[in-house]
Amino acid sequence: MAETFWPWSLLMQPEPLPEQMILGAADAVIDNALAGWGTKRNSFSEDVREAYVKALRDPAHVHSICEEFRAAATIDHEHDNETRVFNQRINCPVLAVWAKAGALDTWYNDAGGPLAIWKNWARQVEGQAISGGHFFPEEEAEETAGLLKSFLLRS
Repeated sequence: MAETFWPWSLLMQPEPLPEQMILGAADAVIDNALAGWGTKRNSFSEDVREAYVKALRDPAHVHSICEEFRAAATIDHEHDNETRVFNQRINCPVLAVWAKAGALDTWYNDAGGPLAIWKNWARQVEGQAISGGHFFPEEEAEETAGLLKSFLLRS
């Protein structure tokens, strides 16, 4: 599945291709994300947009982003398999939050949704979808902060 979503399939490629493409078109990458991904483009000020673009103009930052996606496509699978073999689970409380208008809200329906998946990995899981798209923490800052605060005060 990860290989069919263009950001994941691009970012997991060996360096330096994704880094060069992002560094050469930081504005286009951010504008594509803000125009789609279930995001309300007009909910972002130009200052916020420019902060995202600035981050994608930093070679070290972009390399780190790509390395995270490369790990998800490689070593993370090995670690997941080891975790399953030894029946290891996260012991601390876990809060899973995702965008109601985002892909995670529908991709895992057959598996019972994001909470059901996390319950395979952690002993105590709670969470919910929050209105908005990929950038829901910015779009729905008060709702996101309230959920986080409530979780952290209980945990």
